[in-house]
Amino acid sequence: MTEELMACTCPHHVHRNAFCKHMATVENTTDDGTLHAFPSRDDDTEPEDCDCEGLGDFPCWPCVRTGCKELPN
Repeated sequence: MTEELMACTCPHHVHRNAFCKHMATVENTTDDGTLHAFPSRDDDTEPEDCDCEGLGDFPCWPCVRTGCKELPN
C-alpha cells in the first residue's frame, strides 16, 4: 500500500475492484499505525450474550469481541 494506491487480496476487491472492509480498516487506523479492533477489559466476566456453552474450548463471538476470551491459535 502507498498513499496513492491501495489493494487487497480479498474476493470483494479482487473480483469487483471495489473498496473493501480491509481497506477501510487500514484507512481508519490511528496516526501511530495501531488498530484496536477489540477493546481491552478490566474484568473477566462474560458478556450478557455469551454463547460459549456447548462450544468446548472455543469461545463464542461475543466473548471474543469484548475481549473476555481469545481465539485459539
